[in-house]
Amino acid sequence: MKKKTNYSRFLLLWAGNMISQVGGGLTSFGLGVYIFNRTGSAAQMALVTLLGFLPTLLLSVPAGVLADLFDRRLLMMIGDGCSAIGILYILFCMNSGGAALWQICAGVFVSACFSALPEPAFKATITDLLTKEEYTKASGLTSLAGSARYLVSPVIAGLLLAAYDIRLLLIIDISTFFVTAAAAAAVRRGLGKQRNGDRERFAGSLREGWKAVHARKGVFRLILVSSVMSMFIGVIQVLSEPLVLSFADSKTLGIAETVCALGMLVTALLTGIVGIRKRHAAVLGISLALAGLFMTVFALRENIVLICISGFLFFAMLPLANSSLDYLARSNIPDELQGRAWGFIGFLSQLGYVPAFAFAGLLADRAAVMMRATVGRGSALVIGISGGLLVLVSILSLLSRRIRSLESGAEREASGGPCPDI
Repeated sequence: MKKKTNYSRFLLLWAGNMISQVGGGLTSFGLGVYIFNRTGSAAQMALVTLLGFLPTLLLSVPAGVLADLFDRRLLMMIGDGCSAIGILYILFCMNSGGAALWQICAGVFVSACFSALPEPAFKATITDLLTKEEYTKASGLTSLAGSARYLVSPVIAGLLLAAYDIRLLLIIDISTFFVTAAAAAAVRRGLGKQRNGDRERFAGSLREGWKAVHARKGVFRLILVSSVMSMFIGVIQVLSEPLVLSFADSKTLGIAETVCALGMLVTALLTGIVGIRKRHAAVLGISLALAGLFMTVFALRENIVLICISGFLFFAMLPLANSSLDYLARSNIPDELQGRAWGFIGFLSQLGYVPAFAFAGLLADRAAVMMRATVGRGSALVIGISGGLLVLVSILSLLSRRIRSLESGAEREASGGPCPDI
């Protein structure tokens, strides 16, 4: 039976994850500025973002199966430790006279392949450690760790880039991978070796993971809606930097990103402390609709104050949405299927980022040419349209009876009983 004292072990694991997020944010910020200063292209910045994201997406399903078949803490240690390889390669290229775009892409891709391994294991470990009542608090703190790359990393990276070059950021990032691996090792010693019982065939485990998600129609519809939403959210993630860099310097960008991410800090802390007690489906839809509205405001003018305020409010909505989505999915899937189910959930819910990262930069560059304006205004146009579409999709999600039925855990059983459609 789960014990509340395991919350301290979760906090150790969470702290290691947050440190790693800060290191990853330093590299992400530094590489973005490095590429934009040399190319002035939003599309090339987006290409690096896509190659850093795609392996995590494609490998999330098999990584989820591995999280159920093998020791989850050990998988986290291997994934975090080996993620340093790709960043080391970029650092080596820069020390040899400068890294070309293809070399940066290759290094980011390799690092992302290993980074895919720990994510489902980390999410499933939360279920191993905590009680159901602690899920939303843990989700809030996890969102807080994710916000560290936007809250802490930009301002640190901006200050360091003023005195040093990007290589220092890469060195710091490499060191954080090993801190995360050490935290996972400490938790593993405290819990002992994970027992998984008889190991199933890999293909059979994949089928079980798919069934765990697809057979629960409300969960499946929830994840598909979140995938569409992630497409629009991905647009602002990839285009906010070229928007600001088109009229400001990297130091201003770092400060603006930090101010915007304070919104995520505030609501993540509140969610982590008090949780969300009820009406998770309503909180999910309303928070994402407001996020879309603030995206539209974000793109209105080249005004750093307006950008900071609307960005702050945009990020403030995300922990509420993430915590609600996490609760609705987690509470309707059996514990023994959590690892492989989260692999599929991660894959489907993040699928929308692929078209966002692949085409948003191209659309922004094209819009700038057609408008005879800077790439920043082209980025603003794409962000504004995406915000409006996010509001529309969020409203439709609020009308879904299947999603609302998840509130009471009505679909915990595999077949779930009939639920009415929209």
